[in-house]
Amino acid sequence: MPRSGGPPMVRRTTLTVTGLHWATSEAAIEKTLLSRPGVVGVDANAMNQTATVTYDPESTSVRDLADWIRECGYHCAGRSLPEHLCEPMTEPTASAEATAAGHAGQAEHAGHTGHAAQAAQAAHTAHDLPTTRQTQTISPHNAMGHGGHAGMSMASMVRDMRNRFLVAVVLGALVTLWSPIGRVVLGFPVPAPFGVRDDVWQLLLSLPVVFYSSWIFFDGAWRALRNRTLDMMVLVAVAIGTGWLYSLGVTLTGGGEVFYEAAAILAAFVLLGHWFEMRARGGANDAIRTLLDLAPPRATVVREGVEQDVPTADVLVGDVVVIRPGGKVPVDGVVVEGRSEIDESMVTGESLPVTKAVGDEVIGASLNTTGALRIRATKVGADTALAQIVVLVQEAQNSKAPGQRLADRAAFWLVLVALVGGAGTFAVWLLAGAPVGVALLYAITVVVITCPDALGLATPTAIMVGSGLGAKRGVLFKNAAAIETAAKIDTVVMDKTGTLTKGAPEVTDVVVADGFSEADLVTLTAAVEAASEHPLASAVVAYARAYVPTGDRSATSGARSASAVQDFEAVAGYGALGTVDGRRVAVGNRRLLLTQGVDIAPLLADRDALASSGRTAVLVAVDGRPAGVIGLADAPRETSSTAVREMHDLGLEVVMLSGDNRATAERIASQLGIDTVIAEVLPGDKAATVAALQRQGKRVAMVGDGVNDAPALAQADLGIAIGAGIDVAIETADVVLMRSDPLDVPTAVRIGRGTVAKMRQNLGWAVGYNTIALPIAAGAFATLGLTLRPEIAALSMSGSSLIVAVNALALKRLRLPRPQPAAPAVPSAVTP
Repeated sequence: MPRSGGPPMVRRTTLTVTGLHWATSEAAIEKTLLSRPGVVGVDANAMNQTATVTYDPESTSVRDLADWIRECGYHCAGRSLPEHLCEPMTEPTASAEATAAGHAGQAEHAGHTGHAAQAAQAAHTAHDLPTTRQTQTISPHNAMGHGGHAGMSMASMVRDMRNRFLVAVVLGALVTLWSPIGRVVLGFPVPAPFGVRDDVWQLLLSLPVVFYSSWIFFDGAWRALRNRTLDMMVLVAVAIGTGWLYSLGVTLTGGGEVFYEAAAILAAFVLLGHWFEMRARGGANDAIRTLLDLAPPRATVVREGVEQDVPTADVLVGDVVVIRPGGKVPVDGVVVEGRSEIDESMVTGESLPVTKAVGDEVIGASLNTTGALRIRATKVGADTALAQIVVLVQEAQNSKAPGQRLADRAAFWLVLVALVGGAGTFAVWLLAGAPVGVALLYAITVVVITCPDALGLATPTAIMVGSGLGAKRGVLFKNAAAIETAAKIDTVVMDKTGTLTKGAPEVTDVVVADGFSEADLVTLTAAVEAASEHPLASAVVAYARAYVPTGDRSATSGARSASAVQDFEAVAGYGALGTVDGRRVAVGNRRLLLTQGVDIAPLLADRDALASSGRTAVLVAVDGRPAGVIGLADAPRETSSTAVREMHDLGLEVVMLSGDNRATAERIASQLGIDTVIAEVLPGDKAATVAALQRQGKRVAMVGDGVNDAPALAQADLGIAIGAGIDVAIETADVVLMRSDPLDVPTAVRIGRGTVAKMRQNLGWAVGYNTIALPIAAGAFATLGLTLRPEIAALSMSGSSLIVAVNALALKRLRLPRPQPAAPAVPSAVTP
């Protein structure tokens, strides 16, 4: 399947594009840009008013792309990024990049002197600062706007649409009172003011409706036609314009049957539907809007020993940033002073605060909860994790799934069918002997009711809600195709170490020999291991620190403080020796104990039992006597068993892939309830294993580390990188799980299935609606009394689009698995 990225010189950027009122208007942007040099791909999105463009920087630039968008008749304010970021419209040249790199290098070696600050500022200017006022990115709310006026926020766009509707509905109602409907049906008795004819008065009342309320339709239609495409604006403009111009001609030639009320009410209903639809569509973009607003607008930095309050956009790499309790972290960095707990849930989806101390990395936009911190900025501007996440989610929302591209082509042809069908309906009714007015009403009704807005909205609304739902849980889909693929997966292959397991050994068993207590065994062993640098030693020490004696598991602390070891000796390949409280302790393998003259026969059975079950057995002797055996193993993550159960509930086959020996792999698999175990697989053979499963007809998702398992991720139908932390730029992955939580794998599958279900429901509704409504609008059932007027057609069409948007929003109620960490495993303690 296609992967993100492309040839080395190809770049991708997401630009703001305001003025895309309908999904069918996206074709104007896409068609025009694709005809320009250097543009490789374009995905415009009317839902969030952006366009993702893939281009060759040697042939074109971001400034050129923005200019071409403006030539299409839309407003482009530059890259769509969080408000606190700013970037140039043109990419830095090679020399500029080299210069900036040189400055950055100077700053790194010069420390926090005035010269270093100036050098860093030069680098920052070369890369991040806009060259003119016009090139600045617009605010998050502006980026989300839906409308045709530059600089309008989303709220302003909604208000503008509401105002246009109010003008149209009030004047449309007045026009109706002096129309034949008002006179004959409603019996309205008041004559037209100033002694003018009714049709002249209707003409005057309709002028604001046509030249204010409906002007967005005519403007949008002109843009579409100028860019040689057809969209919904064309249909609405044709319907309103035809009815009004015909009536104008009748009025100017002496009077007769006119349709001013049809044109005015038609405009009012279309505007009403679009107003409600815009509000509903806005809800589909809550996730990205929340991300855009996460980062704080200002930061406190220390320069030349003085704290300064500066805009976040002015923070430089190497700056020391002060973060007080309750404050947000403005940029990515490393803690250089202090200790605190950081709530990263808004960025990574991790539910519990994470303790941070000197040397730990912090993520921009996370929340500092308790202590004060000072961090050194390592990533600023567009390099921060938040900026990467925003760009990734926007690109996913803008990308088009195969089904959506088909719907887009169908929408174009449906517009053409509507225009041809309207003209054909008019001709057929004239040939049937109907008056011109009647034929025209049927033609207008056909044009209006066939508007493909619901078809254009069917897929992107669901994609936006689905990708946003994933982003809130730290599940980042790279593109729409990944969401569709996630819905089709039937087999999940999971790497064992670091994916299903923690990737580090833990004490799993404590076997105590005669004459010793469990507490003595643990304490004495930990005292010796505390002086060792071996990974197994660290696991024993960690267990001892949290140790609670058997039979007292509810106690808050049963650990005894370990004494310092004396005469410590590390025996390479064997273990370690030391003296603790005057007792000689040996910790290691059987060869170490044999060299110390220890009779290991009482420990062999337990050692062999542990080894056969995939555990590492460490033998312990005290004063020349066998004291016990400690079993260690790579323990499963707390949520692994829940994740496997959730995947089974989804009907997925779960396969564990491991390079470990079969006994170890089987032990983990039996604990987690995994279906199939493929063990002793070399790293280079993982991709071949995935391919073998695919040859069996299975649709495979591979879950593993984004670096070590890259070939297998690329081979799989769906590559899922787990444990990526804040690294979202993993080229071989289709989905990035920002938390090291296997429970996010079934979450991704559920989101994929739920999104595809909504897409199919919406497409089914859109196609079914047009199939049924079109013959009714054309008057095919007029003899049965089943007809529609243009106003009712407009209401029906708008309602259809609203239903599609609201149905997609219902995806937010999708049931997703909630992490329920199991209690930490308590090692078994066996005393013979």
